Amino acid sequence: MSAPFDTIAIVGLGLIGSSIARAVRQSLPNTRILGYDRNVNVCARAEAIGLCDAYLPAFGAELAEAQMVILCVPVGAMTAAAAAMAPHLSAHAIISDVGSCKASVLTALRGALPNAIIVPAHPVAGTENSGPEAGFASLFKGRWCILTPDADADAEACERVAAFWQALGANVERMDAAHHDLVLAVTSHLPHLIAYTIVGTASDLEGVTQSEVIKYSAGGFRDFTRIAASDPVMWRDVFLSNKDAVLEMLQRFSEDLSALQRAIRWDKGDELEELFTRTRTIRRSIIEQGQDDAKPDFGREHK
Repeated sequence: MSAPFDTIAIVGLGLIGSSIARAVRQSLPNTRILGYDRNVNVCARAEAIGLCDAYLPAFGAELAEAQMVILCVPVGAMTAAAAAMAPHLSAHAIISDVGSCKASVLTALRGALPNAIIVPAHPVAGTENSGPEAGFASLFKGRWCILTPDADADAEACERVAAFWQALGANVERMDAAHHDLVLAVTSHLPHLIAYTIVGTASDLEGVTQSEVIKYSAGGFRDFTRIAASDPVMWRDVFLSNKDAVLEMLQRFSEDLSALQRAIRWDKGDELEELFTRTRTIRRSIIEQGQDDAKPDFGREHK
């Protein structure tokens, strides 16, 4: 397929930014990639593995060549990044991002770039790893990328951003930003908060040493530690930026947890079995839609 953009700029060369660069190299080889990261060490590491066509720690005149700029920075850093690049952008450039919170990001970008063409996006994909070496080209294949533009956003720009993500293998859907934030609070943000809490609780338990926690980690706790190993700065910003939706879902979860606590306390086995049966059905649906691996032990290789 023809490339939606001749030149793109990726701001932030961590897991998502480096994966975008790799996927573009693979699927859109004629697209030029400008790579930006304020950390000169990250730029050097990205250059060593050949991620982009240019590596820059600060914005300058060359940014005007980019037809699309993708902000791959923590959501709390969006305002500063957008303000810094504002003087150097082409008037026709499309500004997008990969943030996990959309309402706050859209507000931030609108404030910093009031006249820009803005099409926010969220590729729902990732791992617990970070840094330019952590990315891989297939990260977005078969995953969803949710676009959350304003109702009056430029239609052609939305189509070009959608075509870009489809070229990288993603399934694209449009969604209202506030609704996106509520959905992701349930499916992503709350699970991460629970993982951080459980791992923190285990590390704080008196009478249980850290070595025992590590040595006897069963599958469930082990998987929580994988989630809890995610980038702390990114997730700090996510919880603060999506505060209202996260707090609403956390209240619902607290109520459900109290009901579960009562069922265990009063030996209500039927209630427990009904809940566990219902959650197994949800797991099967996720596998059927291709959002996870049905292989035993989550597809882990055993050597």
